Amino acid sequence: MADTNTGTQPARETAAVAVPSQTAAVVPGEPLAAAAYRGRTAIADGVVAKIAGLAARGTPGVYALGRGTARALGAVRERIPGAKANIAQGVSVEVGEKQCAVDLALVVDYGVAIAELAERVRLNVIEGLEDMTGLEVVEVNIAVDDIHIAGDDNHDRRVE
Repeated sequence: MADTNTGTQPARETAAVAVPSQTAAVVPGEPLAAAAYRGRTAIADGVVAKIAGLAARGTPGVYALGRGTARALGAVRERIPGAKANIAQGVSVEVGEKQCAVDLALVVDYGVAIAELAERVRLNVIEGLEDMTGLEVVEVNIAVDDIHIAGDDNHDRRVE
């Protein structure tokens, strides 16, 4: 680029480069400038859903994710040798170039303050996604679908 400054001080050249996670002023010749001109990064919806699912599951008081039918199918899938659990079960995402939105369906442990738990889950998901992807999380919607009561499901019962 040519020096467009007509004053006595030479102008420092900068260019705005659109990067999926942010827009940054880049100074040519610096390492960020070279990397920014070499392509873009796309993050798949499934990746965002897995990160959100792991962040939500890692919150104490969350028993499981997913609605009743999805959890039942997941339980069957877990019994199949070699089958993997679906980490993104109960998670729905919309991902754009710079932002994402997340919907979660939770099963919470009985006795947990649901409003406080929802806020902790929301913060964990936002922090996890923004740290790992650089995407701005515009919303995390939480639907509490069920309450887990110890001893009330097949996993907690003993067969006599």
